[in-house]
Amino acid sequence: MSTYFTEDHEWIRVDGDTGAVGISAYAAKALGDVVFVELPDVGTEFDKGDEAAVVESVKAASEVYTPVGGEVVEVNAALEDAPETVNASPDGEGWFLKIKIADADELSTLMDEAKYKAYCADL
Repeated sequence: MSTYFTEDHEWIRVDGDTGAVGISAYAAKALGDVVFVELPDVGTEFDKGDEAAVVESVKAASEVYTPVGGEVVEVNAALEDAPETVNASPDGEGWFLKIKIADADELSTLMDEAKYKAYCADL
């Protein structure tokens, strides 16, 4: 499995032709305590960069954008009852959705973990 990051602090962990999408620990910390998550419906199709989910914290509401285009094949329904999981495990159990990747070439426009860490260090 490979993990890629966007400049908007989303990540996608790719396993075959599917990727789990979430927000980075950097984003989760910046948001503060997450109190609500709105997820898309399974079967929804998105283009790269589309708004796919909304996360609300005590500080603000933020959109979660798709790092690549594709069709939602699963959502993390556990977040509806336990949105704080996004803070507790942003790069693990706090994932938002899984997407069947339409065009794997779009992954080449994203950052690997080393580049993402360097990107965050400059913020």
